[in-house]
Amino acid sequence: MDLTTEYLGMQLKNPLVPSASPLSRSIDDARRMEDAGASAIIMYSLFEEAVTAEEETMVRFLHHQDTGFAEADSFLPNHYDFSNGQERYLENLQALKQALEIPVIASLNGTTPGGWITHAEEMEQAGADALELNIYQVAADIEISGSEIEQRYIELLTQLKQQVSIPINMKLSPAFSSMANMVKLLEMAGASGVSLFNRFYQPDINIDNLRLTTNLQTSTSAEALLAMRWIAILHGRTKLSLGATGGVHNQDDAIKLLLAGADVVHLCSLLLEQGPQAIASIITGIEAWMEEKGFETVEEFRGRVSQISVTDPTEFERVNYVNILDSFSIGPGVRG
Repeated sequence: MDLTTEYLGMQLKNPLVPSASPLSRSIDDARRMEDAGASAIIMYSLFEEAVTAEEETMVRFLHHQDTGFAEADSFLPNHYDFSNGQERYLENLQALKQALEIPVIASLNGTTPGGWITHAEEMEQAGADALELNIYQVAADIEISGSEIEQRYIELLTQLKQQVSIPINMKLSPAFSSMANMVKLLEMAGASGVSLFNRFYQPDINIDNLRLTTNLQTSTSAEALLAMRWIAILHGRTKLSLGATGGVHNQDDAIKLLLAGADVVHLCSLLLEQGPQAIASIITGIEAWMEEKGFETVEEFRGRVSQISVTDPTEFERVNYVNILDSFSIGPGVRG
């Protein structure tokens, strides 16, 4: 079976690409993902806030200390002896490039234009094959309009494209009021691809101590349906690479997203729960399904069930909503 696919201008051996996770911090784990069949790897994210906070702490303790004794100043540690989070990230990126044969995509989770550009340039120089921008922003300011939020994305991408030449993938949340139009604007601004969708982790409330709690909940297969719908709507209407992220736990999830039109399928929660060997199981499952259906290449069935391919495109819009509601039946005993 030919599972090759094109993503961000790169030819990949299959559509399975592990997304940003702690597994990419370890060279051994990265090798295990490659050996299991991963066609590329997205590194864990570099958070601009973390780098800035670490730098401020370093300055405070190494440069603004007053010992009171000039002779003791020489005992203060030299700040050049310490590496910050950004330097460690670049070192890990270079190590991954040396250890792996598959492409390595850097991931940047930033907040300011200056920080994005500085970090992205260094990632490109360190050998990243592409860059994923994760703009994790909850629009909680009641004074900021949706159009202002969208314009921030466009401006960040536009400035970044002027500084780096590697492909840029935008990891988006599902919160835009007009997702299809936003993708079109990003394509016009120079993006090479989009990943749908970033998960917004929701805080919980502890009713005993009346405080917020933060517990990471892994995804479920049901979450992949949101990405499936929008990828199906976008397939054939944009030249951007389409990556599906969130909720892929087995070969059925992956196949559905490819049928909708995804170029690649990202894996995270599954790998954190079962380990890198889960990649091989999904590849085997896809190949078995292709053989059963008579497909020899991924391209033969990619987008077969996209909006542009189905007889009634409205099935992906309001008709789907109405049909789902009509299909539900109330269980026995509910009405008493």
